Amino acid sequence: MSYGIQLSYNNKEEVIDLPVMPPSISVNEGSNGKDYNVVGLGEINVIKDAKLTEYEFSSIFPGHLYPFVHTEDLLSPGVYVEYLNRWKRTRRPIRFIVKSDLYDINTPASIESFEWKEVAGTQDIEYSIKLKKYIFYAAKQVKVTKADATGKTEAKSTTKTQNTRPNEKVPPKTYTVKKGDTLSAIAKRTLGDASRWKEIQKLNNMSDADVKKLKIGRVLKIPDAKAVAKK
Repeated sequence: MSYGIQLSYNNKEEVIDLPVMPPSISVNEGSNGKDYNVVGLGEINVIKDAKLTEYEFSSIFPGHLYPFVHTEDLLSPGVYVEYLNRWKRTRRPIRFIVKSDLYDINTPASIESFEWKEVAGTQDIEYSIKLKKYIFYAAKQVKVTKADATGKTEAKSTTKTQNTRPNEKVPPKTYTVKKGDTLSAIAKRTLGDASRWKEIQKLNNMSDADVKKLKIGRVLKIPDAKAVAKK
């Protein structure tokens, strides 16, 4: 995509190139600062971290191949609506990409609102969409040390910050065994953690013999990627 707007879901498993560029994109980069009244000083403001950036724009999903449509793969207007509504219902982030002469945007985002209406007599659909920048996060494991001589305890985080780009892909619910597969390799491929192979074994009621000799073509159930393995 050299110029235009692209929305994608599940690591580009599903992609929409918007057929008509909106006339404008509203970008809101507010902050969480607050104002206070202080005796003797009057009103002051406290600067805090910035809010998540919000993006808002309106355009149409055309029912015909107008001269201003710039995508070669024009979909039916209802298909675009179905994509966006379904992505919104998953409560997972999408990726929002804008390519233009003045600026580029490439960020994960949540669909905060999506409104649409059919334009009578044209087969076009007018829509407005509001997106908010999404930050990937995960709970940190905290280890509490023993109390020192003063009776105080200290909590230390044992989780290291990862600088790699977060994986937006939705993990599959099943996996079909292929030649050369091992359970740890399947766990790595589907869950991103080879050590979770025992969860797959337990979920599929597999014996140790089954694990050692995986049957090619067997369909295995895959546990929830967010589930925590019991130790």
